[in-house]
Amino acid sequence: MHVGVSDDGEPHGTAGRPMLKVLLHGGVGEIVVVCARYYGGVKLGTGGLSRAYSGGVKLVLNSLPTVEHVERTLLHITVPYVRVDGFQRLAREADVLIENEEYAEAVRYHCGVPADGVEVFTQAVSELTRGDGLVQKI
Repeated sequence: MHVGVSDDGEPHGTAGRPMLKVLLHGGVGEIVVVCARYYGGVKLGTGGLSRAYSGGVKLVLNSLPTVEHVERTLLHITVPYVRVDGFQRLAREADVLIENEEYAEAVRYHCGVPADGVEVFTQAVSELTRGDGLVQKI
């Protein structure tokens, strides 16, 4: 992780560090914050500047829509037609993202499976299809 901090003309330690501290404790990753000040300076003092910059970042984080990042393993899964409903229910329960479906002599799914649940999901597919399903890692 690269962490860059700049006070860019503000008194040392009044902008970059306070903003970084809020980000590091904000529970959000892969983010960049740029803040511009139009008023205050000497009138705010160094404590006021620090509170203004960190407060701005807090406001942004509180209003930020977030999505949890889930590392996924890509799999091709082939199931017989008679098991499609069961497979789709299983996929929903396991938070599997079905990216593509191909219908031929059987149904082939291109899926993103949570990486920490691949073995359990593979076993569940095998049980559901009674061994007729095929799971291939991409």
